[in-house]
Amino acid sequence: MQKLLSTLVASGGLILAMLSIASAQSSTNSLKPNYSDLSVPPVPYYQPMFPDQQPFGSMRFDKLEWNGPGSNARWDMEAFVGGDYDKFFLKSEGFYDGKTRKLEEGQVQLLYSRLISYYFDAQFGIRQDFSAKSNRTYATIGVEGLAPFFIEIDADLYISQKGEVSAALTAFHDVLITNRLILQPRIDLKLQAQRVSDLNLGSGFTDVELGARLRYEVTRNVAPYIGVVWDRKLGETAGIARANGEAVGSLFVAGGVRVLW
Repeated sequence: MQKLLSTLVASGGLILAMLSIASAQSSTNSLKPNYSDLSVPPVPYYQPMFPDQQPFGSMRFDKLEWNGPGSNARWDMEAFVGGDYDKFFLKSEGFYDGKTRKLEEGQVQLLYSRLISYYFDAQFGIRQDFSAKSNRTYATIGVEGLAPFFIEIDADLYISQKGEVSAALTAFHDVLITNRLILQPRIDLKLQAQRVSDLNLGSGFTDVELGARLRYEVTRNVAPYIGVVWDRKLGETAGIARANGEAVGSLFVAGGVRVLW
């Protein structure tokens, strides 16, 4: 009998304790404010953009030059927009022959660029030729960036819709004589994996161009220059040029302006 009474007392005490805890929780919850009826919209969460995510863009003409009235003209430009990691590039270059008054070479490229190291981007996209010789379309893959000794590199591999494989390499370096007077040595090299008869191109290395351009930066955006350029066809391509009665190489003085936006 005593065990039964003690069990009932203990059970009653446990029940009272549970009821008091539930009552305390209920009173506490009743004191919490309720914002469900407010008409004020919640404050949106703002996530700051880090500096390496800020979009920016630029356009640059490294070559915009001619040899004088009625002579040849060349251009080489690139523009981009994007961030530090991802960009979209527009590139174009070409050659106008003043003697024949024809656009002998012309191309435009639209590329996606992705940072793959501290100094280099991988680039993928398409290239479209527009000239008297060719209107081919190419798939493009390449790299662009800054090599050791501050040499800027642009190397590309092309595959045309006809399966023709070619490549191009450009390298240049700015030598500061003063803060505004700058000498830029530059090399452009092209090669072809197979012979392309309608373009008068042989397999192997096809063209090389060596130049040295001295510019004066009136502002950081506009810099007139004068330079000496030597270009030459190579290998099998040189043999095709000789057979057609064309000059294999030339040496000329060029003047132009480098433009940067």
